[in-house]
Amino acid sequence: MQNYVLDPVVVPWRHAPLFDEATAVVDAKTKPLGALGRIESLAVQLACIQATLSPRVDRARVVVFAADHGVADDGVSAFPKAVTGEMVRNFARGGAAICVFARSVGAELEVVDVGVDADLREVAGVVHASVRRGTRNMRVSPAMTPDECARALQTGRDAADRAHGAGVQALLLGEMGIGNTTAAAALTSALTAAEPVHTVGRGTGIDEARHRHKISVVSEALALHRAATLEPQPLLAAVGGLEIAAMVGAALQGAAHGMIVVVDGYISTAAILVAHRMDSSVLQSCVFAHLGSEPGHAIALAALQAQPLLALELRLGEGSGAALALPLIQAAARMMTEMATFESAGVSGATAL
Repeated sequence: MQNYVLDPVVVPWRHAPLFDEATAVVDAKTKPLGALGRIESLAVQLACIQATLSPRVDRARVVVFAADHGVADDGVSAFPKAVTGEMVRNFARGGAAICVFARSVGAELEVVDVGVDADLREVAGVVHASVRRGTRNMRVSPAMTPDECARALQTGRDAADRAHGAGVQALLLGEMGIGNTTAAAALTSALTAAEPVHTVGRGTGIDEARHRHKISVVSEALALHRAATLEPQPLLAAVGGLEIAAMVGAALQGAAHGMIVVVDGYISTAAILVAHRMDSSVLQSCVFAHLGSEPGHAIALAALQAQPLLALELRLGEGSGAALALPLIQAAARMMTEMATFESAGVSGATAL
């Protein structure tokens, strides 16, 4: 597979003020150098994000942004659009996978209706911030107007502000929206130059004929909006989704607050592709939870030179992979702050030849 690398970032926090000092602290722990593998680099990243040698992840919040997609009317999903609203009600009742996983790892859960094509105003436990009831069909027109896109971005920023104000240290990005793997594929193709045949997957489990149709829909949308692909926000408005725009805003604002931004699967990674194009420093705050089974996810991760923590063949979304990765993030922070050094434990270090 072609390597769609955007920029030579490698370790985006390498030049953070605390990088060298945090690395020295990790190296001094009672273990052979590098013996804890990527948990060590994760601990250093957490220290750099929080600007402290004592990082903490005591409070985490999953924010699930929900919205519908006009392109779903083109038959790109195995499920009807009505499922989005029905799943939001399921979230509110605590019955979805992310509800179970959030409870199991002690994370808070916030559900935001940023554009579901259903009247959810009476549903308790949901943040009602609908910009419009679903996007337009990207194959025939821009999915959002510039104003709608800006409002969705602000909805995400507002969610990050709420989390920061509540003392949340880790912001886990989740989403729900029938048709959103189509939008993610369009964004990924536009931002990495990968052909839709490589970025379009089977989403909810579509058959071969519908998969070919989905590739055609994305190709047509990209051809229609070719002029909009030069800048990230017009691109987002043309072929993105309201929930994707909200995740972009949440990631940018979370990073600005010094929060750990935990990126879930394909759709949230596509949002980070956009956020990176808007402000490349956002990557310093991003921890990528897992590699999903959608083929475009690997392309998006490769473009960002991101190394996900897990590979569990997930393709659900909702922030499910981010929640499952949270214990690793918490363990890395506690290793940094609680694990003894050779000096403090009175343990002999490695000897030189």
